[in-house]
Amino acid sequence: MTMRMRLQPEAIGQGMTSQRVRDRLVDRLRENGIADERVLNAIRTVPRHLFVDEALATRAYEDTALPIGHGQTISQPWVVARMTEAVLEAAPAKVLEIGTGSGYQAAVLAALGLEVHTVERIGELLRTARKRLRSLGMNVRSKHDDGRIGWPENGPFDAILVTAAAPALVDALTQQLAPGGILVAPVGGATSQSLLKLRKDANGQITQESLAPVVFVPLLSGMID
Repeated sequence: MTMRMRLQPEAIGQGMTSQRVRDRLVDRLRENGIADERVLNAIRTVPRHLFVDEALATRAYEDTALPIGHGQTISQPWVVARMTEAVLEAAPAKVLEIGTGSGYQAAVLAALGLEVHTVERIGELLRTARKRLRSLGMNVRSKHDDGRIGWPENGPFDAILVTAAAPALVDALTQQLAPGGILVAPVGGATSQSLLKLRKDANGQITQESLAPVVFVPLLSGMID
């Protein structure tokens, strides 16, 4: 079920942020293999231009990653859609996101009616993301912490998305995945990464498959205010 957002005039957009431009992005995503209409509708609805700097708003509906400061990026819409599509296979109710960043991925998940928990290590990014999410009426639970730790006191989670790449899967995160759950994460180094989908069965055994080659910023430890 898609939640209702309080769309103010700036969220509705105009010109290069108009609904027509958003619809063209959705058409491109569909042409590039995104098939879940729930995900496509969330991408169509969430105003991505509010999650980037105003100077980049006219590029918000290009299918590309964009800088958001602090060496971080807002992910390419196709990647957001593919990760979201993958975790929906678990029919999740409660989702953990590692790496809030701009808040856009959390907004897409919340627009699908999911209970979203998100962790961000960079305090300034998290504060800005919280304001954006609140302005859209989205009740997303967020925490300023080391994402590699996850959010164990709120687990287990039906699905986990990791929006930064580590050389290997982080054990603390796989342990917070509920039986039957799905974890999607980029794994690899600076020059070669693969977007992996892990599924944990009822016995706690994990199987994995590669979804696509990707490029993400690194998953770092520690916190920055």
